[in-house]
Amino acid sequence: MFDTVVVATDGSESVERAVDVALDLADRFDAEIHALSVVDASQVDASPQQLREELRTALETTADAALATVEERTDEDREIETAVREGRPASEICEYAREIDADVIATGTRGRHGENRLLLGSVAERVVRTSPVPVLTVRQLDPMGGDDAEAASETETETETETDGAGAADA
Repeated sequence: MFDTVVVATDGSESVERAVDVALDLADRFDAEIHALSVVDASQVDASPQQLREELRTALETTADAALATVEERTDEDREIETAVREGRPASEICEYAREIDADVIATGTRGRHGENRLLLGSVAERVVRTSPVPVLTVRQLDPMGGDDAEAASETETETETETDGAGAADA
């Protein structure tokens, strides 16, 4: 069902659970796993000219650190492809998925900017709207309450049901 999984990461805490879900999905289907981090070109372009190269370097360092975190969470026996791109994050995520012929993209619902959106962050929303493949958006559980173990267990059960192919005929 899934041969290639892409997980989009910006290194924020909100994407940690999406990374875990993507790695689990790749393990279940013995799929390739690709981790992608995008340097937001609009942040670089909006900065004063004399600071652009310094900002670009800082953002690339952050992207590399985000990918290193994904690699650390990956089992030793699993190969993982990583990539850093520069551009508009949603566009780059979708283009990358298209280029590698991905079967699914996993992403957090909120990114580093902590968009104050009702359901999804702006990047996640754009990926959902423009992706050439299905998108799995994963919210981070609230460590301060409101999300108990039972709710987390129900979410995991729903994910298992949705990814085991049982619901494929309903789609």
